[in-house]
Amino acid sequence: MYPFKQGSFAPRNAWYVAAFINEIGDDLLERWILNEPVVLYRKKDGEAVAINGRCPHRHFPLGKSKRVGDAVQCGYHGITFDSAGKCTFVPSQKNIPGVYSIPAYPLVERGLWAWIWMGDAAKADESLIPTLDEIDYHVPGLIPHPFFAMEIEGRYQLMNDNLLDLSHLSYLHGTSIGTETDAETPEIRDLNDRRLSSRRVMNNTSMTPVLKDMTNYRGPIDRISGMDFYFPGFHAGIGDFRVSEGQERAGEYLSKGRVWHAVTPATHDRTWYFFSMTVTDPDRVEHSKDIIRKVLDEDILATVEIEKMAKQLGDLPPELMIKSDQTAVMGRRIMQQMMDREAAEAKT
Repeated sequence: MYPFKQGSFAPRNAWYVAAFINEIGDDLLERWILNEPVVLYRKKDGEAVAINGRCPHRHFPLGKSKRVGDAVQCGYHGITFDSAGKCTFVPSQKNIPGVYSIPAYPLVERGLWAWIWMGDAAKADESLIPTLDEIDYHVPGLIPHPFFAMEIEGRYQLMNDNLLDLSHLSYLHGTSIGTETDAETPEIRDLNDRRLSSRRVMNNTSMTPVLKDMTNYRGPIDRISGMDFYFPGFHAGIGDFRVSEGQERAGEYLSKGRVWHAVTPATHDRTWYFFSMTVTDPDRVEHSKDIIRKVLDEDILATVEIEKMAKQLGDLPPELMIKSDQTAVMGRRIMQQMMDREAAEAKT
């Protein structure tokens, strides 16, 4: 499936964000993840759990059913499953067939996010989840906050591609968070077995439109912009703005922030996108949401329109790559390698 090999969709033996932790409560939360229905909820002791969301009897969605204690009872015929996926009750019979069970998925709460493992549970290694230190979660004076959980009508790798190539800030976001310098500045890249990192260091450059609205300063700035991609769907971003050397307030921070984008395949052509960022004043969260939502809508527009193009054309012509595609191409290759390894392991 574009942009991967035919038959490749997404890695399964990996951690994805299923929800913000504040989304999971007593009520059943239905999510599609990796083309499977999932139900998330908290047991009475507060533990968050995830089970498959399809009743094996008539395929009724368990996410549209009800809680019975810590179990979920199918709203169609009353068949009940505990939080480990084991069937505990069939109204029409005393004996419960051994085949009556549904998958339960490892779920880990860390930071703002609940991480799910949809693949082989025996391989669910929590150390593969990015640590809070790795993603710069504890920066003094900056408060992490969940902003938006959105389902987007586009395949997930389109969002990954968007976040792996920030040169688009100059044009897609030219009236908000970008300037021409974003596309003109070469990247500094770093790759290890956990993540692909990209940074742009822009010194003595012009202010972004949003920064102008935030401050009365109008001189040149020094700016750092970048993203760390933790495979297969988590992006930790940095955006720091200082007054340039030689200016009266040289070195002073005009703005400093961290952003996190979690990209989770919902279905083959839909994506769960979880956006969060730091704030300095909790009372101004709604104001920040108004500003950033306009930026995210531009990214979503690009994703949705490319998805439409891919579907309409069917057999897509080869992309004509340019120099700024290098990081995105590296990211695609890493993802394909993950899927190729899983396919090879499945044959052994």
